[in-house]
Amino acid sequence: MRFDFTNKRVLVTGGTRGIGKAVVAAFNRAGARVAVNGRSDESVEKTIGALTGKDRLFAAPGDVGAVAGCDRVVGGAIEALGGLDILVNCAGVGMDLPIEESDESLWDRILNVNLKGTFFCCRAALGALRESKGSIINIASDAGLMGNPNSSIYCASKGGVVNMTRAMALELAPDVRVNCVCPGYVDTDMVRRDWIEQDDDPARLEQMLCDYAPMKRMATPEEIAGAVLYLATVEAGFVTGSSLQIDGGSTAGH
Repeated sequence: MRFDFTNKRVLVTGGTRGIGKAVVAAFNRAGARVAVNGRSDESVEKTIGALTGKDRLFAAPGDVGAVAGCDRVVGGAIEALGGLDILVNCAGVGMDLPIEESDESLWDRILNVNLKGTFFCCRAALGALRESKGSIINIASDAGLMGNPNSSIYCASKGGVVNMTRAMALELAPDVRVNCVCPGYVDTDMVRRDWIEQDDDPARLEQMLCDYAPMKRMATPEEIAGAVLYLATVEAGFVTGSSLQIDGGSTAGH
């Protein structure tokens, strides 16, 4: 399928790295006008500077881990774009720790961005999305569909995104469609820098991450971006409340 989003107005949170960066690039190639969110002005400017079609890219920096930040980011994007057709909530954080080593600050850090930020960005965008009969795509995880050891907080945040997506889809239909994508392990700079390269045996850990899925590899960020764009198309116009698993089969037996 060749995606055409010419002149569609899109906001991507967490759009300066990993999956979010791939989503920004994919919408950009498809002709959309994209507001790019990242935590800092510098990261947003660097991302925009690396893409073509810069006249269709708009900076929307800010921290979506706080309600005021969500309101500023979404409000600024709507003003820059002149409205909003598609909101993609990609901003996310994660860390694996046993329950005994997890404290309130870790809980707050993960839940604030992954779950609270997703909810309040949706809330801030509702007026514009209702007007455009638009679409929300949330990035959850296969960890939102099944449990993983040493990941209780992360699983709680992503499980919340999955079920919140269902609830929002019911509440906002028929005006706004709400779906989520549930990736497995994705070969991003964050996975390599924060996990693989920090391990005592990087090659062993990389092989473990690849073996986790029956497809015996990690996904590429572009494969996740393709799923996001599909959910935003008119061809997916009867899809709402869904959790699309792009996980190489990791959840098939659960």
